[in-house]
Parts: sequence; C-alpha cells; structure tokens
Amino acid sequence: MATVMKLKLKAETGNYHRLKAEQSEAPAEISDSRTKRVVELGNGSEVIYISRFLNYDQSWDYLEYLNKNMPWNRPTIRVFGRSCVQPRDTCYVASEGLVQLVYSGYQPHAYTWDEFPLLKDILDAVHKALPGSRFNSLLLNRYKGGDDYVGWHADDEKLYGPTPEIASLSFGCEREFLLKKKPYKAPRGKNTSGEPSKKRPKTDASPEKYSFVLKHGSLLVMRGYTQRDWLHSVPKRVKEDSLRINLTFRLVV
Repeated sequence: MATVMKLKLKAETGNYHRLKAEQSEAPAEISDSRTKRVVELGNGSEVIYISRFLNYDQSWDYLEYLNKNMPWNRPTIRVFGRSCVQPRDTCYVASEGLVQLVYSGYQPHAYTWDEFPLLKDILDAVHKALPGSRFNSLLLNRYKGGDDYVGWHADDEKLYGPTPEIASLSFGCEREFLLKKKPYKAPRGKNTSGEPSKKRPKTDASPEKYSFVLKHGSLLVMRGYTQRDWLHSVPKRVKEDSLRINLTFRLVV
C-alpha cells in the first residue's frame, strides 16, 4: 500500500500546529451502512453521501497540509457579464494532456499530480471507494470563513461529458450543501400542457430541494444526470468563521 507523509498535529485553543512528520498508511475509507446515504433524485440522477469517509484525526492532518502547501489563488471571474473576485480560493490539479478547464472566463493553471503526492494517495482512496470511477482532475476550493461561498451552478461543462461523476471531499468547518432541481423550460413557442398560457400553473415556483451537512472527512458524490437536471451551492453562513477546504474530483473526457 502506498504511503503518505502524515503531519502529526496538536490542538491548542482551537488552533492546530504541526509538530513532526512520520510515515503513515494511505487514507482508509469508511463506507458502511451507518455512514452512507444514497439519494435517488429521479431520471437517472443520484447522490451518495458518506459522512465518515476518512479518519477524523487524519482529516485534520490533510487540512493542515492543504492549507499551507497548495498554491491557492483567488481569481477575477465574470458573472452575468460583470467582473468580480471569486468568493473563495482555488487551485487546479490535472493529468497532462487534458482539455483545459475554463469557467466564468477564468482558466486556472493546471498543476500536476506528481507535484502533490498526498493528493495522489487521496485519489487512490476515492477510486477504491467508488469502483469504476477514473478521475483525472481535481478542483480544490478553500473557504476562509462564512462569507466565502459558491452560488447556484451546475458543473455541466462539455469537457466532463453528458453524465459526469463528481466526488466532493470536505475538510474542516461543516458547511451546508444544497441541491435544487433546475426549472423546467418548455420549448419556445410551444404549449405542452394543452392549456392557455395564462391558465398554466407555475409548476416550478418551488423546485424540489435537498440539503446535506458536509462534515469533516466526508465524501459526497454526484452521478448520472445530476449536473444536467440539478443545481448545487454552498451558501454564505455569516456565523461560521472557520476554515473549510473542499476537493472535487472530476473526469475530463
């Protein structure tokens, strides 16, 4: 089994300080029926949530390492035609030769897996827990506090294909993860209900929603047509002032 450098930490008044480094086994996933929740969203969409995917103490080690060693960047992006600073830090890791990731007018620099061996070991653990998955890219996000967030969106870029699988691993402060169904849009100029337009009910006024609390060391997986039919977000939580780092593994096809 591959080994990783484990950073031994000590808790002092809520802060974690590195003491020394020692060799440890690669991360071991925990996914029994007591910690695993499967939600069928319908029409080929599915979410899997494993609340205790990684060991609690080991997850603190990873949080400390990622916070201090990743080349974080808070880029300027374009949203609805306007430039703004992205409300969270980010970093991108990908296999060589893949199509470049571009979102909201921003193209992040792609670091290699070999530059961060610990991420390769975490990737191996995710692949072991999700038989058949084959992720080759990783988008990391760092939320410094409750004012950092990600708005409603779908990861439906063409480079991920029509049914992308996205595995989201969380470290640090618990944050709420929301899902809501995309509003249905009838073909333009067509009345699919057979009723006069002014009499049709607003069926999508309150779209179906789900909420998950992403715990320290948890793994959430979105599968099938989730990105086609659903939106997701991590909203602001002004009372939260603790660090959270999120790793989202993806396959660029």
